[in-house]
Amino acid sequence: MKHPYAKVAAAIAVVLALAATSVAAPAVFHVDREFYPFYPSLIKWNKSPAEFTPPADCGGCHEKQFREWNGSVHQLAFLDPVYQGELNKAVKAVGHEVTRQCEGCHSAAGMVTGEIKGPGLAGLSPMALGGVSCDICHSISDTTHWQTPSHEPENGSMILSPGLSGKEGTDLVKRGPWKPSADCGGGFHKCEESSLHQQADLCASCHQVYHYDAHFPLEATYLEWKHGPYAQKSILCQDCHMVDTATFKRTADEFRKPERGEYHHYFNGANYLLYYLAGAAAERTGDRELVASLKEKYQMAVEHLKSAAALEMTPVYRAGQLSELKVRVKNIRAGHNLPTSLTNVRQMWLEITAKDEKGKVVLASGAVQKAGALPENTRIFNSDGMGKDFHFAVDPWVVTAFSRHDTIPPHGYKDVFYGMNGAKGAKKVTVEVKLRYRQADQKVAESLLAAVPKDMNLKEIYGLEKVPQLPVVDMIMERQTFQVRK
Repeated sequence: MKHPYAKVAAAIAVVLALAATSVAAPAVFHVDREFYPFYPSLIKWNKSPAEFTPPADCGGCHEKQFREWNGSVHQLAFLDPVYQGELNKAVKAVGHEVTRQCEGCHSAAGMVTGEIKGPGLAGLSPMALGGVSCDICHSISDTTHWQTPSHEPENGSMILSPGLSGKEGTDLVKRGPWKPSADCGGGFHKCEESSLHQQADLCASCHQVYHYDAHFPLEATYLEWKHGPYAQKSILCQDCHMVDTATFKRTADEFRKPERGEYHHYFNGANYLLYYLAGAAAERTGDRELVASLKEKYQMAVEHLKSAAALEMTPVYRAGQLSELKVRVKNIRAGHNLPTSLTNVRQMWLEITAKDEKGKVVLASGAVQKAGALPENTRIFNSDGMGKDFHFAVDPWVVTAFSRHDTIPPHGYKDVFYGMNGAKGAKKVTVEVKLRYRQADQKVAESLLAAVPKDMNLKEIYGLEKVPQLPVVDMIMERQTFQVRK
C-alpha cells in the first residue's frame, strides 16, 4: 500500500517538472523597443515636416529670455568639456548606440535627427550645439514616465512635438505655462497653454538618469524632491532654479511660490565649474556681454551653494572631560538631497581644525592636499558606486548600485562625531568647521578632461595648459570655543 502522501508528492513533482520547462520569467525591466525607437534614450519624437528652431531664431523675438538662457547650464549642456570627455570614454567602452541615452538629454534635437553621431562638436548645426535649447523645452507635449522600463521618469522620457501637420500645411507649435495672448507667436508659431510646464514632471525626464540596462538611478534628483517636504508644499524645480538668488531664498524659507514676473530662464544650480570653464572660453573670444553673464551665473551658483546648508557644533562631555564634538550638517534650502545629481562623483565634505589655547592643532581633518586629493579620514557626503561584480566603480555605464549612499535629504541632517582625545591637558579648544563642495574628485576631473574629443582643444578653447586644481566653494563656516573640562 502506498503512503497516503505519495500521490501528493507525485503531483508536486509533475508541477515542478512543468515549471522547469516553462517560459522564463519576464524581465524586471521590460523594454518596448518599438515604443522607444531611440532606446536607451526614452525620448519620443512626433516627427513631421516641422523642423526644430535654432535658439538664435527664438532670440529675435524673445531677446530677454535668450540672454538669460545663453550661458546657462542648459545652453552649455552639450558643449561642456567634462560631459564630452565622459561621452568620449563611454563611446569607446560601450559604443555610440548606448551613449545616445546621454545625447538625448544633452542635445535632444541633435540625437533624434541623427545629426550627432558621437562625441565632439565639429560640423554640427547651431540646433545640435544648442543643447537644451528653447525649442526643446517648449516642444515638449507630454511625457511617458509611466511607460518606462522602471515605470518612473528616466533618461529623457518626454515627447517632442515641435509642430503639427494639418490640411493647410505644417504649423510650429510652442507650449508654455501661461495662457497665450492673442498675438503670441507673431505668426511664426502657434502657442498652447501647457499644464505640464507648471509641473516638476517637465524636468523629471532628464533629471532622473538611470543605468542604460540595469535601470539603476545614477541620478535621482526628481525622486529626492518628490519624496520630500518641498513637493508636499507645492514648491517645484522651476520655483528655485528659474529665479534670482533672493527669490530662491524666500521661496525655500517661506514655501511661497514666486510671482509670474519673478521667473527667468537662468536654470541655475550648483554647477559653477561649467560657468568657470565657459567664462574662460568667452574671455578668449572677446565676447564681453557673455563674459559678464557667465560671471553673474557663476556667482549665482556659488550663492545657491552658500545658502543651502547650516552647521551646528555641540560638545559631548563624559566624566566632565570633553570627549567628542558633534557636528550637525543640515540641508536647509535645497529641495533635493545635498549633494544631488551624480552623487558618486560630487564631493561635499567637512574640513575641521581644532586648536588649544596655545595654538597647537589637536584635531585636523578634510584639508585638500597638494595634488587636490582629500585625506582618508575626511567625512564626506556622497556615494560610492559599484558594478555588477560589486566592486568599486565610477563610470556611469558601469555603476549599477551604490555600496554607500550618504546624502542629506531636504530639511534633513547628518551628525558627525569627532573624538577630542587630543585636547587632553588643554584648558579650551577653538574649533573651525567648514562645509566644502566641488564638482568632482580631482583625479576624476583630470581623467575626464584628458578624454575630450580631438576637436576640443582645451588650450585653444579654454586657455588650459593642464587641468588646474578644481575650484572649491566653502558653503558655510562656523567657529566656536569650548572648555575642555566642564
